[in-house]
Amino acid sequence: MTNREKEIKAYFDQLNRRDFIAGNSEGASLDLPVQIGHGQTISQPTLALNMTIALQPEPGSKVLEIGTGSGYQTALLAAFSREVYTVERIEALYKQAQEHLHAKNFTNIHFKNGDGSLGWTEHAPYDRIMVTASATQIPDELVKQLAPGGKMIIPVGGAHLQELQMIEKGANGEVRTSKLEDVAFVRLRGKYE
Repeated sequence: MTNREKEIKAYFDQLNRRDFIAGNSEGASLDLPVQIGHGQTISQPTLALNMTIALQPEPGSKVLEIGTGSGYQTALLAAFSREVYTVERIEALYKQAQEHLHAKNFTNIHFKNGDGSLGWTEHAPYDRIMVTASATQIPDELVKQLAPGGKMIIPVGGAHLQELQMIEKGANGEVRTSKLEDVAFVRLRGKYE
């Protein structure tokens, strides 16, 4: 484990998932996904950790997160990045996540309520992109918003089982895709359902 991975793991260990689950703290301490309302879940904690480590956010990274949800994954990203731009389509979750993250005193997170499958073009390009909902295909708009040398993690596949894929864009714009593991995420809603 690298020093950076140890730092991420140490932060993860002290980040209380219960702080991000409004009114449903049952199961918050278990390594399982938990319902957060509106048909959405907060990811299994170890999966959130592994995705953050795989994405390799750096102190100078500008990160786009698609699917703010409760804000738990957002906190992991924001603690290790310069700026995080996060998009959530469900207004109630968008507002709850803002409350959760403001309570943690984050000042480097920018929130948007909208179709995450389209990204957030006004602030592109991004060094890192994390998508926390599954798509049937990799959204072209997100690949376009990934900076040369950037990385994106996205679950791609059917309704019940997907492949967590790492998308890496070379300095020349060439895109390389590799499989990280099998996962089960809620569906990405919007143009790329």
